[in-house]
Amino acid sequence: MKTSKIALYLPVALFMVLLAASCRKASQVIPKQVEQIAAPDPSSVIKGIYLLNEGNMNMNKASLDFMNFRTGVYERNIYNEANPSVTKGLGDVGNDIGIYGSKMYVVVNISNKVEVLDVKTAKKLAQIDITNCRYVTFHKNKAYVSAYLGKVGDPKAPNGIVAEIDTTSLQIERKVTVGRQPEEMAIVGEKLYIANSGGYSPPDYERTVSVIDLASFTELKRIDVAINLDRLKADKYGDIYVTSRGDYYTIPSKLFVIDTQTDAIKKTFDIAASNLWIDDDTAYIYSTEWSYPQQKNTISYTMLNVKDETILSSKFITDGTDKKIVVPYGIAVNPLTKDVFVTDAGNYVASGTLYCFDKNGVMKWKVQAGDIPAHMAFVY
Repeated sequence: MKTSKIALYLPVALFMVLLAASCRKASQVIPKQVEQIAAPDPSSVIKGIYLLNEGNMNMNKASLDFMNFRTGVYERNIYNEANPSVTKGLGDVGNDIGIYGSKMYVVVNISNKVEVLDVKTAKKLAQIDITNCRYVTFHKNKAYVSAYLGKVGDPKAPNGIVAEIDTTSLQIERKVTVGRQPEEMAIVGEKLYIANSGGYSPPDYERTVSVIDLASFTELKRIDVAINLDRLKADKYGDIYVTSRGDYYTIPSKLFVIDTQTDAIKKTFDIAASNLWIDDDTAYIYSTEWSYPQQKNTISYTMLNVKDETILSSKFITDGTDKKIVVPYGIAVNPLTKDVFVTDAGNYVASGTLYCFDKNGVMKWKVQAGDIPAHMAFVY
């Protein structure tokens, strides 16, 4: 009799377990949030801007937002809704985002992957596995991804690499070894420049920019610059701008200009620089410089004329909003309207903020973003 009852109840019990599991899986899909934050501009040539929120390490909270310039609507957390079958969402620490053709490449650092998405729908097309990947850039139907390799924080981690990915097949075709913990990259002509940081082994930081010949995909040389390099951007005159974070104690952050014709430093700016965006002849720079002895950040905003390499007296935030930004963490400039987008990471735990300033430095709007909003890409 007991056996027959068990046999009778087993299908029902199994059904309830499966139902519960199904409900748990469905509950993981957080619907996107939609908010009208600006007046529509149906004639905008640029459709909008994607914002990648890093999310805190080991919390699996990287997320993707989109601001539609044509409708004035901000969409928050669009990845999960577009990809409900991806149970872990976008992943752990979104470190960079880039758009090439019809595809969007999202570098998810701790999850060791590059997510390739449809730029119109944010639906996942493919995943490229790269250990401890960092930044992405593009050239002639190839994507180039920098990667630390090794475990996070391991001072004995091997030298990093740059991986070349075919943007049609989405397969890694070649790899080249560079310095320790390589960061941001830029391409000038047929050479790729990459900032090596050595951030896993202070005070023994790296201090070089690797120069890669794209044809042979070999490292031609390393340019000695300064310790703990990070951001690297190219202007339209054949120069690259590279930031040094210093050592957070006695060696301050600085900005260096390298002439790619000679691969030599041509100018040093004694200004702190955490990140920069170059648009036409102007470099927009912010700095959040941490000091261990003082246990605080010093925040600054600077503009440079990259044509004559001079510091400008004008500011890209003029209405006092800069005093309300706790930790500037990302920057982008609309190449047509000259609107400046600045993100605020706040306390790094709660949701951050995306600000939009007009070309005169006056705030047009702000909106709540995800955790640690950081990286942006325009959609045409």
